[in-house]
Amino acid sequence: MSNNLIIDKLKGVKDRFEEVERLISDPNIMSDMKRYVSLNKEYKELEPVVKAYDEYKNILSNIDSAKKMLSSEKDEELREMAKEELDELYSRVDPLEERIKILLLPTDPEDSKNAVLEIRGGTGGDEASIFAGDLYRLYTKFCEIQGWKIEVTNFTEGTVGGFKEIIANVSGNGVYGILKYESGVHRVQRVPQTETQGRVHTSAATVAVLPEADDVDVEIKPEDIRKDTYCSSGPGGQSVNTTYSAIRLTHVPTGIVVTCQDQKSQIKNLEKAMAELRTRIYNLEYQKYLDKIASKRKTMVSTGDRSAKIRTYNYPQGRVTDHRINLTMYNLDNILNGNIMEIIEKLQMAENAERLKASGLN
Repeated sequence: MSNNLIIDKLKGVKDRFEEVERLISDPNIMSDMKRYVSLNKEYKELEPVVKAYDEYKNILSNIDSAKKMLSSEKDEELREMAKEELDELYSRVDPLEERIKILLLPTDPEDSKNAVLEIRGGTGGDEASIFAGDLYRLYTKFCEIQGWKIEVTNFTEGTVGGFKEIIANVSGNGVYGILKYESGVHRVQRVPQTETQGRVHTSAATVAVLPEADDVDVEIKPEDIRKDTYCSSGPGGQSVNTTYSAIRLTHVPTGIVVTCQDQKSQIKNLEKAMAELRTRIYNLEYQKYLDKIASKRKTMVSTGDRSAKIRTYNYPQGRVTDHRINLTMYNLDNILNGNIMEIIEKLQMAENAERLKASGLN
């Protein structure tokens, strides 16, 4: 009944878990903050696997005990009880093994992080900006459903509504691991507000989701940063266009430029801009990791390829199609109200199936 490969892998995880547990309490490790944070993160990731292993061992042990009772017991009532217990235990084994297989798959080390969400209008002119605004509202509602916090750091409004681009920080539990499936080109098919002939047009917007870098992930030298201040534009009250609260940071070695203007305080804008700069520098290396994954995958479900067309929103038919897994749903209004978790779960299932096949655990 037990899968020897699964048992061997679980034993290895349990050994590593106990080793990490010892290291975390080592005073020498605690003095190295970067390693201490990394070990704590690893401990939390291994803990659910170890709990599943303990449950799995307990079930297998109970199965052995019930089998022994069935083979040695003469009392029919007790034999019947043993049979019922075996049936119940066997019914738990397969689902638990499937859950363990998923838990044993290597996780993206960034999945537990907060994220930076970028939405930019693409082809389609004013209609693309309007669509970018629609996507931002979709993700705002999705974040509310998930209990996440979303904060805009920078935006450029479209000439007739929406946004040419909008950038926001999203914080909460496991944000990047869920939102990363939204990276790519989103296409809309509908009659634009600017269309007088009633013809359906196709426009697009690009969504990019980046894992937020922690302080320990990136070291930035102060001398490598050029800081500029300027007057904020857009919503903000009386201080807008009167105080130099907006911040522009340029990282000279990489040429990366970030801006933040959503706060009236220059200090707060600087803090947010620094956090975004760390994230963008970190993502230069992270993109290499994504490219490495992409070269090994077939479905390209969550490689972060921002040039790939991933989803179409067709208004005349009330249809949403995710092209990565050929999924079509006829509940456009519901999805535009932030109910995209069903799509993301199906993408996760497709990716896990692919990874299980590659791992040899299946």
